[in-house]
Amino acid sequence: MRLTKRQLSLRFHVDDTTIYLWEKNKVRPSLAQIPKIIEFLGSSPFEKEPVTLGDKVREYRRVRGISQKKLAGKLGFDPSTLAAWERGEHQPTDAYVEKVKSILVPRNP
Repeated sequence: MRLTKRQLSLRFHVDDTTIYLWEKNKVRPSLAQIPKIIEFLGSSPFEKEPVTLGDKVREYRRVRGISQKKLAGKLGFDPSTLAAWERGEHQPTDAYVEKVKSILVPRNP
């Protein structure tokens, strides 16, 4: 698929310079842009496959365009706790792990 920077900028509602900066890894797309990029590409172009719980939480947020604050609120704990897990600075207790897994793992009907 050969698209110009202009065509991409129109698709993602950004200017041409933003597309250029993304291509050159000068800036990263905003959290709001990431779900659109993933949908467009058909897969996530960011980082490696998530391994740790923190990686999985970060990937979950990115795919859905959710901030740490919003997800932490949904789970009922402090955003700084979530940030520490994503950075690998702390590991969650078993109670937190179960709460997070209930969000990350879709339930079968």
